[in-house]
Amino acid sequence: MNGNNPYAGPPGVVDAGQPEEVDLTTDQKNALREAVSNIVTRTESYLPDGYTVGSELNYGHDGPQATVAVRPPVGHAVSAGFSPSVEELAAGLDDDDREEVAKGLAASAAIQVMDAVGDDIEPTGR
Repeated sequence: MNGNNPYAGPPGVVDAGQPEEVDLTTDQKNALREAVSNIVTRTESYLPDGYTVGSELNYGHDGPQATVAVRPPVGHAVSAGFSPSVEELAAGLDDDDREEVAKGLAASAAIQVMDAVGDDIEPTGR
């Protein structure tokens, strides 16, 4: 039966099969909060009024997990999530990566609106 247990291991191995718990310093948590806040701000800058942009941070056994989501005025919400490693947090999250996430979320949210509205709308200008 021991082989069916994901926590089984040789004697003396504590918590075999358990993920290594990641404990972040205050500076690392602040850096992650700042990076996620920056993504939210950049995403908002690409979108007109009516779009809601938010974020969520979780710190669990698997390490930090961040999610940034956009709720367009119509259509489905879109989100992007990432789990940076402790090494990535120590080095700082890459500015180009943050920009790419923000642009991707804004574009995805705009596409959701276009899909929800369809082609039946008369353009108001030329």
